[in-house]
Amino acid sequence: EQPEKTPQPAPRRIFQERQRITGLPLYFQGYLSVRHSRCQQEFRLYWTELRGTMLFFYDDKKAPTYSQKLDISALTSATNVYPDKNGFAHFILMLSNGELELQANDCEDGKEWRGFILTVTKLSVPPDQSLLPGQLTRMHEVLKKEKKRRITLTDCSSTSLNGKSPPNSTLTTMPVCFYPVSRQEAMEMLERSPSCGNLILRPGSDSKNYAITIRQELHAPCLKHYKVMSKGTSYIIELEKQVTLPSLQDVVSYFVTQTQGSLKPFVIQT
Repeated sequence: EQPEKTPQPAPRRIFQERQRITGLPLYFQGYLSVRHSRCQQEFRLYWTELRGTMLFFYDDKKAPTYSQKLDISALTSATNVYPDKNGFAHFILMLSNGELELQANDCEDGKEWRGFILTVTKLSVPPDQSLLPGQLTRMHEVLKKEKKRRITLTDCSSTSLNGKSPPNSTLTTMPVCFYPVSRQEAMEMLERSPSCGNLILRPGSDSKNYAITIRQELHAPCLKHYKVMSKGTSYIIELEKQVTLPSLQDVVSYFVTQTQGSLKPFVIQT
């Protein structure tokens, strides 16, 4: 059952936790019900955040860690919003690997979600005459932020990596907690600025692979390092039982979710 009203934004502490965990700017949020169209299961209600070109789904509005996420950067199209007999609004995201049906409280809410999703994925505000002036203004603001974010990613990758980036790294998939630093430099960064997070992704010692450096406060501060091997289009975390993941962002997310959010991506505050 959909809530009658969209609640107020999450408290600042929860917002900061989510910001550290996801490492992406928040553009839009609210309740959405989700189902994979071809599976025909019932809709499931989530508190949903649009961050960058990712959708993060939370089981609870106050949960600091997401339960699911979806990369929508490869969105091919989105259907128009249409109402059902109960007044809810539906639209479908057409992705390269399938379809996702979304259900919003009403048509206005659905059109706003669709508008923001198209804005960040297509880098243009959709020409929808039913959108209100205030909604269009916010979409143009988000468009500027997303363009700036992508330029920053490109600049950081081309200048700080100095052309020595491992072969599988791409400008759009490099996590925000990646720094082109040595093992010792990563340790010093974590010890010097614990408020910025406690997990750094860095190049491996061979410059072909990667490594994760973490700092945890157990009985005493504890620093650990994990090898992340690049193999084809996948990444293998060297643990007692190897874990294979499709992207570096998924590698970071694995550490975050496995520690229930106690590990947080290291993001330098600006």
